[in-house]
Amino acid sequence: MHHNRREVRIDAPGTTLDGDLVIPATAQGVVLFAHGSGSSRFSPRNQYVANALQQAGLATLLMDLLTPADEALDAQTAHLRFDIRLLAERLAAATNWLRQEPATRDFVPGYFGASTGGGAALVAAADRPDRVRAVVSRGGRPDLAGSALENVTAPTLLIVGGRDTPVMDMNRDAMQRMIAEVQLETVPGATHQFEEPGALDAVARLGAEWFAKWLRLPTDGALVRQPATGRTV
Repeated sequence: MHHNRREVRIDAPGTTLDGDLVIPATAQGVVLFAHGSGSSRFSPRNQYVANALQQAGLATLLMDLLTPADEALDAQTAHLRFDIRLLAERLAAATNWLRQEPATRDFVPGYFGASTGGGAALVAAADRPDRVRAVVSRGGRPDLAGSALENVTAPTLLIVGGRDTPVMDMNRDAMQRMIAEVQLETVPGATHQFEEPGALDAVARLGAEWFAKWLRLPTDGALVRQPATGRTV
């Protein structure tokens, strides 16, 4: 499958973000990645998942939510990685940028968040209920979204490692507060980073299935809504 790849620069309030945009020839939807604490667009895990989504015919935008100057400050304070509102605002700026780009303006957008990026993705989705159509969280911290959880309308998939007990509890609690269609998938034997053999493959497959279902537009332009049921993979 032919992919159009390019580096991009995205204007956000008070700064400019670097990103990598990949558009398969037959793409209809685009997935924006919100990386976790201390990570970047070069994260091997997010790049692995992004490649799987591209193979499934979805465009991807991997970007650095923190600038080099932010990273230097965060390395000392570990504060910015938990500034969920800041991360959500920058994710929203990237969403707006995609709407203005001729190559992506007609794509249906979704978010893939990891760790603290999962909380940021949910806050950004709550702020734009008419625009963001699906969210996937890998080992995410939806609890960090706070009261925004109750305003999320995008169908949300929470993927948690079976051995990541604290995060599992946080995700289950978050589910109880959400009114959106939400599904929890457990990857048996996986820890927080999904480093175990086959764990990241399961994440990539589940994410691709979720986005393929919610980010595709049928011929009449209406979104297809299908019931979801939780499962263990």
